[in-house]
Amino acid sequence: MKLLYAEDERAMSEAVVDILTFHKYIVDAVYDGEEALAYAREEQYDGIILDIMMPKLSGLEVLKTLRREGNHTPVLLLTAKAEIEDQVQGLDLGADDYLPKPFPMKLLLARVRAMLRRREEYTPNVLQCGDISLNQQSYELSCNGQSVILPRLEYQLLELLMLNKGAFLSTETLLCKVWGYETEAEVGTVWVYISYLRKRLLALGASVSIVAKRNIGYTLQETEK
Repeated sequence: MKLLYAEDERAMSEAVVDILTFHKYIVDAVYDGEEALAYAREEQYDGIILDIMMPKLSGLEVLKTLRREGNHTPVLLLTAKAEIEDQVQGLDLGADDYLPKPFPMKLLLARVRAMLRRREEYTPNVLQCGDISLNQQSYELSCNGQSVILPRLEYQLLELLMLNKGAFLSTETLLCKVWGYETEAEVGTVWVYISYLRKRLLALGASVSIVAKRNIGYTLQETEK
């Protein structure tokens, strides 16, 4: 099992990583919120452990961004013992559990095991449009008995189109929702990734295509074979 652990206190991080590694977990350790968000976006983890109080971005900000982007990886928040509001806010934002600091290592291990069990028992949502299906847990696009695992940005773009099938989404809307409001990417990036998805749908022989309407945007549309 692979975990992402975000904690800015180096001594605490080293101690927790040692314990988790001893118990056969693979752990990526990061030390601020920006790193945590970057790693969570680029890698596939079985679980994420986030300290709330971190530099650059708080654990809550990281959690909020991940859930908004469609990342369903289980998250365990580490909170200050007295901060009930943080615990409530974290659960409302989509955290799976929280653990007040300081904590016994045995309790941390038990919470991690419980978090990973829930992931194993989780039945992923599958989006459907025409003859294509998109597994929201595995990023797998399937059609006509064939399937492909989509890279993160292609997945998020297609997921957004499938969740809004029948509606046209502007290039600017797609850019903001997939790449983020503060992205330095330009609108041409959206066109490139739309092209990638069109090629994948064509390769799968799908009856669904991405239709563009000038100055309006893009939508998914079923076509007759």
